[in-house]
Amino acid sequence: MTPENTPELTGVAGWLNRRLPVVSAFRAEYVDFRLPRNLNWLWNFGAILTVVLLLMLASGTFLALNYTPTSAGAFLSVEAIDRQLSGGWLLRAMHMTGANLFLAALYIHLFRGLYYGSYKAPREILWLTGLVLLVMVMGTAFAGYMLPWGQMSYWGADVITKAVGAVPLIGGTLEHVMTGSDHLGDVFLHRFFVLHFLMAFLVLAVVGLHVAALHITGSNNPVGVEPKTKKDTVTFHPYYTSKDLVGLIVFALIFTALMFFWPGLLAEPANYAPADPMHTPADIEPEWYFLPFYGLLQSVPSKFGGLVASAGSIAVLFFLPWLDRSPIRSARFRPMCRAGLFGLVIAFVLLAIAGKHHAEGVWMLIARLAGLYYFAYFLVLLPLASRIEKTRPLPASISAAQGDA
Repeated sequence: MTPENTPELTGVAGWLNRRLPVVSAFRAEYVDFRLPRNLNWLWNFGAILTVVLLLMLASGTFLALNYTPTSAGAFLSVEAIDRQLSGGWLLRAMHMTGANLFLAALYIHLFRGLYYGSYKAPREILWLTGLVLLVMVMGTAFAGYMLPWGQMSYWGADVITKAVGAVPLIGGTLEHVMTGSDHLGDVFLHRFFVLHFLMAFLVLAVVGLHVAALHITGSNNPVGVEPKTKKDTVTFHPYYTSKDLVGLIVFALIFTALMFFWPGLLAEPANYAPADPMHTPADIEPEWYFLPFYGLLQSVPSKFGGLVASAGSIAVLFFLPWLDRSPIRSARFRPMCRAGLFGLVIAFVLLAIAGKHHAEGVWMLIARLAGLYYFAYFLVLLPLASRIEKTRPLPASISAAQGDA
């Protein structure tokens, strides 16, 4: 079946489409698919994340062909990729820069969902699949950070495995499953190499589910009002394909600038030295995208408590559709929620800074206060705001709100 205004396909495309309707399905889902007409630049990050993921998969596959997952050969193989393999330095630079900017774009994408209430009905499955992707990407990034087997790779793995080992009753078993032996070595590296490679392609599969959920429920929008008439929507092509293209060009400029001119901003100098179990670095810290969770981990007196707090900071997001019962989606119309959400961003940044300072001295107090506010926002402020918040009136429709931004 083809839409009324869609011309009938002829030739090879028509023959194929009558037997396997991929052409008409693509047109329906990515050309004629209608989206709210008021989507802003924050909606560019879905396309950006997809393109960067494909770039990461392509560069990572070529890097894996030249990598040796052993404690004796890992660091040397990475050095050989950088210095001896033709174009290897470029592939690795693309992969490292892509990993950092992918997580940055993912955090912005998550913030957009929080600000505009994209977790509310009927988009709970869309939100949950997005959070599953977040957890999978973080796991993939952690596994990938282990693979160069430099000083920070080794000691970062040491911190995490010891934290996991602190879990009551099953900690020892979990730690042994991660390490594969009584020390960090060949078995550990081999397992994390396989995990990193496998998870990357599983992420791609879950992205498919995430996009399918989006196409079933439709996209949310900045005012949080569902489209009522055709006037409230536009087709994906050419309106949002052109907008996404502009966003991708800007992102590509930032990507290349960081990769070629400021690579040191995204790399840890200590990780350019081979792993040495006999020499502990003065400052052990994870990549910037894990620093808020590292700050939480260190702000709690016990290792297990810190692990629970770090994991809980992600787990609480899964319950958000049921914690926030307000019928108003967008924080534009929720003054109390809007102020609280910007406080949440500040708390997240403070946790990252505290993590970088190892939550020592005054930073320990700051980390604890920021951590308390983080959980209070979701568990106290949002449920309370749903009952007592005085919201602004919603526009009658998306088209009517175009001049109300």
